[in-house]
Amino acid sequence: MGLSRLGQALTAREIRELVAADLEKVEREIQLESIASVEAVTRIGAHLQGNGGKRLRPMLLLLVNKLAGETNDAAIRLGAVVEMIHAATLIHDDVIDDARSRRGKASANVLWGNQTCVLAGDWLYMQAFQIALRQRNFSILDVLIALTQTMVEGELLQLERIGKIAITEADYMELVDRKTASLFSACARLGTLVAGAPDDVEAKLGEYAWNLGMAFQLVDDILDFTARESILGKPVGNDLREGKVTLPLIYALAEATPAERALVATVLHERSYDRVPLARVLTMIGRYQGIERARQRAWAFTSKSREIISSFPESPYQRALYTVTELITERDH
Repeated sequence: MGLSRLGQALTAREIRELVAADLEKVEREIQLESIASVEAVTRIGAHLQGNGGKRLRPMLLLLVNKLAGETNDAAIRLGAVVEMIHAATLIHDDVIDDARSRRGKASANVLWGNQTCVLAGDWLYMQAFQIALRQRNFSILDVLIALTQTMVEGELLQLERIGKIAITEADYMELVDRKTASLFSACARLGTLVAGAPDDVEAKLGEYAWNLGMAFQLVDDILDFTARESILGKPVGNDLREGKVTLPLIYALAEATPAERALVATVLHERSYDRVPLARVLTMIGRYQGIERARQRAWAFTSKSREIISSFPESPYQRALYTVTELITERDH
């Protein structure tokens, strides 16, 4: 089914306005549920909530929920759940990566220390599950337990591969699946579940969101090499400095000379651009069209998302979910 020109012209603001009132309720739920008996946990939660963020995951859950039925209190609570799980993963990621900033501000581990932040992340995970448990719905718990195991396994796999240059495209896609796309898919499935939609609708919307999540992470990794630091909110080239080989670099390394591979190996070993400036790495990636090829892969995933969502009856929420696929690949941060 084709979409009308009006549907394709939706802006990010118009999409957000479709669920703005419910997103405000999600924010209040997060504020309320992030208050702990230990002050440090509450402060870390407030720091993350006040640090910006697009709230893309709860917005995705709410849009899917409205597409499949009518938003209820369960969808609001689960919107808070997925954002709290996402926040917990960010805290843990920053500790593991020894990150110094997040969205242009000092990361929580810099302000409170690694030990406190690991425990605060654990608390957020458990609090998210406690909220979900109140629904007394085993299907919701099945989705969340499988998601958490998948994401933790992804983090462990990434740790095994940190600093290694021999990362394949398949290795990379496995990490993106586990660390990013699985959470997007879970958001869609949860939104569909609490709308009472049939299993086949849940599966289709889960697949839509999985492809969206794959594209989202690919674009993130492209922006790590191409964006300006003031827009990105973290140092450009940060992934490689942290020992991560992402898709633009994987494509370039497959054709690079031994001398060029040695340059990348130096950055991976030293975790800095002191001896090999980022500009030299970017030149190599450009020589082998790593950015363009990675962008084509992102477009392939969003094309699949559009194909799936186009099979649903046209509505404001269907048009919004279609347009989101374009916004994901065209964003600059």
